[in-house]
Amino acid sequence: MAGEIATTVELIRSTPEEKAQQITNVAAFVRAASAAKGLTDLQSTARDRKNIFAALMEAVKTHSLGQISHALYDVGGEYRRNM
Repeated sequence: MAGEIATTVELIRSTPEEKAQQITNVAAFVRAASAAKGLTDLQSTARDRKNIFAALMEAVKTHSLGQISHALYDVGGEYRRNM
């Protein structure tokens, strides 16, 4: 095929120190998130059937997507789109 340019991408791996630091960072984030009340506020807003946008914006400051998803699942169950 004329005109195609083949390029190679160099894969760069993390050092063991970088991996350890990232694990430490995630553990610290999870500990900080467990102390925050953002998820309970989000769940309360969802239970009251209010707009969750503001509560969601606060929750993402201290919680992971997984934590937020689980908290909302506990309130409303799994979302299934009607076909």
